[in-house]
Amino acid sequence: MRTTIEEVLEFVKENDVKFIRLSFCDLLGEQKNISIMPDELPRAFEHGIPFDAHAVNGFTDITKSDLFLVPDPTTLSVLPWRPQQGRVVRFYCSIRNPDGSVFWGDTREILKSVVNKTRKTGYSCMIGAECEFYLFITNENGEPTTIPFDNGGYLNVYPLDKGENIRREVCLCLEEMGIRPETSHHERGPGQNEIDFKFSDAVNSADNLITFKQVVKSIAARNGLFASFSPKPLPEKSGSGLHINISLMQNGQNVFRLGGKEHSKVSESFVAGVLQKILEISAFLNPIPNSYERLGANEAPKYVSWSHGNRSQLIRIPAAHDERMRMELRSPDPAANPYLAFAVVLAAGFFGIENNLTLPESINVDLYEADESIIGTLPRLPENLGHALRLVEKSDFIKNIMNEQVLESFINLKTIELQNFNRAADKRKFYLENYFKVY
Repeated sequence: MRTTIEEVLEFVKENDVKFIRLSFCDLLGEQKNISIMPDELPRAFEHGIPFDAHAVNGFTDITKSDLFLVPDPTTLSVLPWRPQQGRVVRFYCSIRNPDGSVFWGDTREILKSVVNKTRKTGYSCMIGAECEFYLFITNENGEPTTIPFDNGGYLNVYPLDKGENIRREVCLCLEEMGIRPETSHHERGPGQNEIDFKFSDAVNSADNLITFKQVVKSIAARNGLFASFSPKPLPEKSGSGLHINISLMQNGQNVFRLGGKEHSKVSESFVAGVLQKILEISAFLNPIPNSYERLGANEAPKYVSWSHGNRSQLIRIPAAHDERMRMELRSPDPAANPYLAFAVVLAAGFFGIENNLTLPESINVDLYEADESIIGTLPRLPENLGHALRLVEKSDFIKNIMNEQVLESFINLKTIELQNFNRAADKRKFYLENYFKVY
């Protein structure tokens, strides 16, 4: 891995690199980039490359529109789907103010801040993201339709599963970029797929997830298809989740233990913290109106509960050993900004550790079929985005994670979205025109 500026500049010089993409995310997690020529890279490292922040969703007003992108040298990656002669490489960047200070809306820096705080407890976290997506056919103009690429189901094979070659291309591409794929398969919905890649530290895992989505969309488009990471693209079919798997590390060892002989009180408190704060953080995990159409059906949770192995729960503890022992949070979806999503989940877990929270009893029943005597006692996830935003506005916990400007901008953007959605006479048409093609 190239970790220094000198090593990066040497790599660019020796490997026929002709274009350099400087990438970042807006407040809502949409990837943006500027391309520069190799001769400009030293200037980018030293001073940053300017862009118009006023034109980026949720950033600054027109009176303070100059921000600068400073590439992180450790994130250098060749884009394999671009030409091999005259290569294209990509960096993820820090966003800086003209005076060199960190820009308040840099969500990658928000995640870094949370990670740095958690290290002071003596623990750190590794995160693995499981991200589902749909493949849809495009029309004669190359525009996406809502016709699935196939009619396969869970773990089906060809010819029911037509997505296997797309997944293969994605896995090979990820491998070339230094992201290690572990499993891939057809999911439950028609045209629905999942590719899982190896866990990493929180910031690298968020970077990898942004890269993964770009790779999937690029390879799908190259094959005449449209890849959708929307939470619920087909009303009566399975939604797409972003399951967040978290392990606790101490001195390089996974110490996450929940149940059995080696039960860990620290792990118990971490999970208890996520359960206690989940309502306050849901707007960052489920950030669009369509997110709430997914919750409560087809293995997506509705209630605040946990168990071992049980996929009807908000948090499950998968059967695993050693480095793979972990908790899995099942409510988030791929519309989330992963930097903010990981930040709020980690902060909630460490809130539990710092306050020595006790984990409630597990509920090992099928919550989709359970009697009212059971589910009637359980807290429910927010019913819609409006409910989730109201919880954010009241949350002192969230105010300790993010600065006032981020919160104000996020809530304003989402409130406008929600108002427009609520005014729409045809909600499905509004979703297709404003969300389907974006996510």
